[in-house]
Amino acid sequence: MHAIVVKSHGGPECLAFEDLPIPSLGPSGQALVRLAAVGVNFIDVYQRMGKYPGTLPFVAGSEGAGTVEAVSPDVTGLRPGDRVAFCDVRGSYAAYVVAPAERLVPVPADVDDRTAAALLLQGMTAQYLSKSTYPIRPGDVVLVHAAAGGVGLLLTQMARRAGARVIGTVSTEEKAALARDAGAEDIILYTSQDFAAETMRLTGGAGVNAVYDSVGKTTFEKGLDVLRRRGIMVSFGQSSGNAPAIEPLRLVNRSLYLTRPKLLDYITTAEELRERAADVFGMVERGELHVRIAHVYPLRDAAQAQRDLEGRKTTGKILLIP
Repeated sequence: MHAIVVKSHGGPECLAFEDLPIPSLGPSGQALVRLAAVGVNFIDVYQRMGKYPGTLPFVAGSEGAGTVEAVSPDVTGLRPGDRVAFCDVRGSYAAYVVAPAERLVPVPADVDDRTAAALLLQGMTAQYLSKSTYPIRPGDVVLVHAAAGGVGLLLTQMARRAGARVIGTVSTEEKAALARDAGAEDIILYTSQDFAAETMRLTGGAGVNAVYDSVGKTTFEKGLDVLRRRGIMVSFGQSSGNAPAIEPLRLVNRSLYLTRPKLLDYITTAEELRERAADVFGMVERGELHVRIAHVYPLRDAAQAQRDLEGRKTTGKILLIP
């Protein structure tokens, strides 16, 4: 099978397109999945760079959708021919992957494979951010950075549906149009505007209830400044680099909250994983959530896909097709 292998940490050039044997099933608790579509995410970049622990060499990726080919003898509730998706199984940049059966979620019949691969990680991220980390309430005002990105577009839609006013930051007019279509009431072009000053102007000096920050280094400090009393900074990514360390006393002014969540802590059990997945799939089925697949690459072009993601040249979701 074809797969993208990382043999050393570094830039996108470390992603090698190779032929590997189809992986073998273990005797217990596993399923062999033939992949139809693979999601590309910033976590893949961080793993390639060595920011997250891992043993070299490894097959890149952790998200995908496809069809079960075989299961271990003890697996129940899953059989060959079932359509499934996953978001936390290493080795998805490939034609096949062996996955723990309990980390696979069923894909509804009216959700196609590409949508499933595009939705699961970013959709569940938007879901836990807006429903669990800070449960958005009607009348809230929230600031969403990178509002035209994969998570940003989904989070904006969910926040609007929850009754919030969304202020979104983007880099171009094209991205501004996408964020507005997703439900952002106000748009800030951070390339030409000071987002903090503009946020305070748009809110009449009141600030926002929550900042959802996937950017990190370049936005974090000013993001704290636009929070209203008892507001919360939700720092869930670092596309521009790690957010700076701060002293707890930095939060005393206005009694601010700060959290740095990650998806895996919101899908710790198979039950929670399937509940969140079912929620986001249900939104798509009911027409409440639009998934933008803007960039599709063949598997062999994984390096270019990651370059484009890192260079912020993309909107919506990036997929690889094995």
